[in-house]
Amino acid sequence: MSDTFELYDLKVEVVEGDRPFVCGHHAGDSFLVCGEDLIFDQTRSFSMYALSAILPLLPAKQRVTDPHDWMTTDAEIACPDPNCGARFRITRTGKRVFSHGACTVVPLEEE
Repeated sequence: MSDTFELYDLKVEVVEGDRPFVCGHHAGDSFLVCGEDLIFDQTRSFSMYALSAILPLLPAKQRVTDPHDWMTTDAEIACPDPNCGARFRITRTGKRVFSHGACTVVPLEEE
């Protein structure tokens, strides 16, 4: 029995919404999600409040989902400041294969 599974790599990018930005966001700012790692460009900052709104969705966006699941089709998250027009687009950029044994010490159940 194989112990491998796949996760999508993600890109989270600031995009313009229908209202002006009032937070410190800049269109085009982004970070990557590769496995369990968040990779930020060292020359820019990213709001911890915006990050706190995005983080709970990232593990679900990494997983393979049914084509009809809203997690497959919906890709933009609103800034948590209700006065800010920034949005955060989550794009699946590729897949990686992981090994259960390399991610945890908990053994797989025999089927």
